[in-house]
Amino acid sequence: MNKVGFDNDKYLKEQTQAIVDRVNKFDNKLYLEFGGKLCYDYHAARVLPGYDPNVKIRLLQCLKDKIDIVLAIYAGDIEKGRVRGDFGITYDAATLKLIDDLRKWGLDILAVVITRFNNQSSAVMFKNKLEHRGVKVYLHYPIEGYPADVASIVSDNGFGKNQFIETKKPICVVTAPGPNSGKLAVCLSQLYLEHKRGVNAGYAKFETFPIWNLPLKHPVNVAYEAATADILDFNLVDPFHLNKYNKTSINYNRDVESFPILKLILTRIFDKNVILPMYNSPTDMGVNRAGFGIVDDKLVQEAAKQELIRRYFRYNSEYVLGIEKKETVDRVLLLMEELGIKLIDRSVVEVARKTALEAEAKGKGNAGIFCGAAIQLNDGRILTGKNSKLMHAASSLILNAIKVLANIPDEILLLSPHIINQIGKLKEGILDADSESLDLEETLIALAISGTTNHTAELAMQKLVELRGCELHMTHIPTPGDEVGLKRLGVNLTTDGKFSSRNLFVT
Repeated sequence: MNKVGFDNDKYLKEQTQAIVDRVNKFDNKLYLEFGGKLCYDYHAARVLPGYDPNVKIRLLQCLKDKIDIVLAIYAGDIEKGRVRGDFGITYDAATLKLIDDLRKWGLDILAVVITRFNNQSSAVMFKNKLEHRGVKVYLHYPIEGYPADVASIVSDNGFGKNQFIETKKPICVVTAPGPNSGKLAVCLSQLYLEHKRGVNAGYAKFETFPIWNLPLKHPVNVAYEAATADILDFNLVDPFHLNKYNKTSINYNRDVESFPILKLILTRIFDKNVILPMYNSPTDMGVNRAGFGIVDDKLVQEAAKQELIRRYFRYNSEYVLGIEKKETVDRVLLLMEELGIKLIDRSVVEVARKTALEAEAKGKGNAGIFCGAAIQLNDGRILTGKNSKLMHAASSLILNAIKVLANIPDEILLLSPHIINQIGKLKEGILDADSESLDLEETLIALAISGTTNHTAELAMQKLVELRGCELHMTHIPTPGDEVGLKRLGVNLTTDGKFSSRNLFVT
């Protein structure tokens, strides 16, 4: 099933050249706004089969001698404790993780910029923490009238009051732990301050989605709309590009809406009319070549349709948990209807639901909630699991899957009954837990312990890596211990958004 629809090497060659060509159009100084996820871009990997989630890191490695890297984080996000959904960590923690991830790849950052800084206490603490660890921190301040009051913005009381970031290399990559962190404002501020110093620096934007040279309703672009339904983004034909060149290209609403003002700001920054002949549209500003890496459009379209279904289930679960709005769920349903996609087109959904119903029928008369789970292996086989007194549904499913992958007969036990009993006694008898049933995190620890004396368990444990990227559906929202285990295994999880317990507080 691991078919390839995207050629990373072809993409890298095209993308590297596009960036080099763009920097050469200016005074060998380019501020490159890096949108989307820099590391671990699993959305792109899901909609573009074969896409390396860290291909952007490889891109930076290709340009290593030419780039400085700056991270932007909005002070308000630090203060509010905004959480990045894919990792389940706050934006300030995600910034620290991003720095660590870059260093692992042999890339270091030049600095962190805290944007719209207004002496927020959490932002001050974060600044101190970074500086104590040897990371340079710069402060950019709120600008009254931004972005409409161009005269005030492009002045010493606007961009001019921000701290100038000293960069040495031709390209300064400005990235962030998530959207709305102030990347564009950092780039524009630096442009203003560079031009004050007599440097004819330029600006460009690198963002994978939407893919400008795919049709508006191509499933990959629609999947991007679904991914940003919570912030009300939508794709549209770039009207400026169409008007200037009579060519259709796709952009998204915020870039199109902000382009006239952005063009005015850039015009005011530049002493000479350098930017205008090149940037007649938001598409012109981009250096995005992802579309040229697609080598199997049919495969990519199908993958993108599956991502729409996953997005629906994610938003629906978040709605049930009180995190997301009903309008977001309805928006994704509408996008699915436009492409003729049904929830059951995700093959593991019906199997998981059927497993739960069978468990309920078998356990009729017993108290409790019956949960079902199903996983599709990379070879297409679908396996199931259900909850019991001993294990959560996720735990039984993962054990079943690795036994099949290791060709271990079903009747052979991977976990020692003694270990399971001891953990149960610890949970209920000492830790005062509500249930002795093992969640996935506990099950994986028990598997590792069993592997020290049980060679079969050790063989099965080695198969866990083969579950990465597999599709998994559960009829109920996973407990925290299940969710942590599933995230670490790297499966693509969806859930029906039902609660697995009648308790309001679940640990």
